[in-house]
Amino acid sequence: MAGKEVNYLKALYSVAEDLNTEQEPDGVLQSIPEDVTEALGVKGCSLILLSSDKNTLLHTGTYGLSEDYVGKGPLLAQKSISDALLGKVVTILDSKNDSRVQFPELKESEGIASILSVPMKLRGEIIGVVRVYTAEKHEFTEDEIYFVQAVANLGAIALENIRLLETVKKNYDELRHEMLEWRTSMSGTPRSMWFMRHSRDQHLPGGPGRD
Repeated sequence: MAGKEVNYLKALYSVAEDLNTEQEPDGVLQSIPEDVTEALGVKGCSLILLSSDKNTLLHTGTYGLSEDYVGKGPLLAQKSISDALLGKVVTILDSKNDSRVQFPELKESEGIASILSVPMKLRGEIIGVVRVYTAEKHEFTEDEIYFVQAVANLGAIALENIRLLETVKKNYDELRHEMLEWRTSMSGTPRSMWFMRHSRDQHLPGGPGRD
């Protein structure tokens, strides 16, 4: 990554395009780490969401990390770079010797040197973090940090839009089901029979309203 010029505007456009084409949450969760890793030329990236009780962090989308590392166990919100959950951007130069890092021994075996942890916000509320991992010690630049922050914000909006879309679809399906049930319950009643006969007469030759 050192000495490499990155067109962050172009990379950000690519991220936005990917997120805009995804229709499922899993697609959004996976596209973010992959796009960030490729844009920055780092070892890997992980999108980690906060559990509903806000006590645990869960790897929900990763790229460039081994299954053993991702499946190492739950990350405790108060022990795993917790300042990021307060809305702060956190940079870790040496992950093996930093008390803010949970499972430092696994970082070494995974070949992780430095970490950037950026909060993921939605309407002012922290819903998780985006973490970037390098294989060599690296001091993250201001441009790199801004880029990851922008991606984190786009990802949060994309996830919310998908959730809203699923809610609208669910409400429509429930309404349609209720209408079908209502029609079924009305069939055979005097009012519905009159309505059906009246509607049929309107379309018969010589029926009411015809000369």
